[in-house]
Amino acid sequence: MLSVAGNIIIITLTLLDSHLKMPIYFFLRNFSLLEVSFTTVCIPRILYSMTTGDYIVSYNACATQILFVVLFGLTKFFLLADMSYDHYVAICKPLPYTTIMNNKVYTIFILSCWVAGLLIILPTLSLGLQLEFCESSVIDHFDSGASPILLITCLDTVLIGKVVPAFAVLTLITILLCVVLSYTYIIKTILRFPSAQQRKKGLSTCSSHRIMVSISYGNCIFIYIKLSSKEGVAINKVVSALTTSVPLCLIHSCIHFETNK
Repeated sequence: MLSVAGNIIIITLTLLDSHLKMPIYFFLRNFSLLEVSFTTVCIPRILYSMTTGDYIVSYNACATQILFVVLFGLTKFFLLADMSYDHYVAICKPLPYTTIMNNKVYTIFILSCWVAGLLIILPTLSLGLQLEFCESSVIDHFDSGASPILLITCLDTVLIGKVVPAFAVLTLITILLCVVLSYTYIIKTILRFPSAQQRKKGLSTCSSHRIMVSISYGNCIFIYIKLSSKEGVAINKVVSALTTSVPLCLIHSCIHFETNK
């Protein structure tokens, strides 16, 4: 309730408040929308199971949940890269900022995030749909995830066990390199500011984004470091509970609103 309500408030404020028409708030609004979508994919089903004691999930529902969880997760990472580029333009090229970051660019960035997420998830999902399962159909997890699914399949999961982490790691490293490249130029520009107050302001403006990137990548390290191991599933359950219930966008909005007063 806190996550959904908080993100809906952020969406409403960025739509209604004329002072929040900057590109960073456009990205923040879309990030909030992704947070709401990501939370509602997992949490309602978990609460339903806890309330009714019905822990049975159909095959189609499980596959659908995996699709949207991974899609929303990937899209959020691409959106973080877009936000880092926005910070780069705002700090390094302040004069042509409004020309570079216009409505057309916003739309292209957002659509690119969704398309890139779909292109990455569809090949791995097609492999997952070909899996056959043994007598045991108990998933040792709070929701449908790749790690517990692989543990109950009868087929050899060596291929998919390598393909899924490879796609994930390659994607996350590529996005991280884009973020690091943006911040390299940002830091170089900030260090050339004449006054300490300007440097502090520049660093504080990006602080919330850095926190979100750190938390997001920290979660993924735990999720994918032991994808095929039983020990990894236990760790993943804790990380997944935090990822689906802690509204990271609230962290970003609180810090960003404060630094831009």
